[in-house]
Amino acid sequence: MPAPAQQNAWIDRFDGLSSLEPRIRDLLTARSKVVTLSKGTTIFAPGKSPDQLLLLLSGTVRVQQLAENGREVVLYRATAGESCVLTTACMLAYEDHAAEGIAETEVTAAAIPRGVFDDLVASSPEFRTFVFRAYSRRITDLFRVIEDIAFRRMDIRLAQKIIERADTGVLKATHAQLAAELGTAREVISRQLAEFQRRGWIAQSRGTVEILDCDGLRALAEA
Repeated sequence: MPAPAQQNAWIDRFDGLSSLEPRIRDLLTARSKVVTLSKGTTIFAPGKSPDQLLLLLSGTVRVQQLAENGREVVLYRATAGESCVLTTACMLAYEDHAAEGIAETEVTAAAIPRGVFDDLVASSPEFRTFVFRAYSRRITDLFRVIEDIAFRRMDIRLAQKIIERADTGVLKATHAQLAAELGTAREVISRQLAEFQRRGWIAQSRGTVEILDCDGLRALAEA
């Protein structure tokens, strides 16, 4: 595919953008660019004002926040076909980021400059609808995270997380990383994993959790 066509093809991968009127499509693709970020890149950080909105074409961005007690909490992940709700909120409100976004894998994204974003939110009902639909979906996810942390049992949440993130039955994560995922202390995760191992559901080694009894673990996750 020729380079200009490759640059412009990203817009068709997002529901709500592919149906934009030609004039708006041309403006969006002409003034945006496709960027690639290496794994581990800090995409945004607390106190920094966003200057562009990234629409992910591939890869995963982990959005996390440092709690007042110094504990790291993973708020959500943005994957291909999504944008970051915190960046959207900051751009709409002209505020700085209060969390950080890390490229968990290599990331390819369409970068929409702040000026283009502001112009299209003001002038294009279709683009504005796209932005607010994506925003509302992610806000719902964030409320679910808050509800889980506040009300759901940790053993159930941990079982769900292991099943969700285990690749071919193996999860590569430390106890500290799992604690950040679930908004709790490392010691809590260590105790819970020890109990899962005692029940024969998992086996542990350094930085690795292997599922031995998926049915047992799933029964708890669905409790």
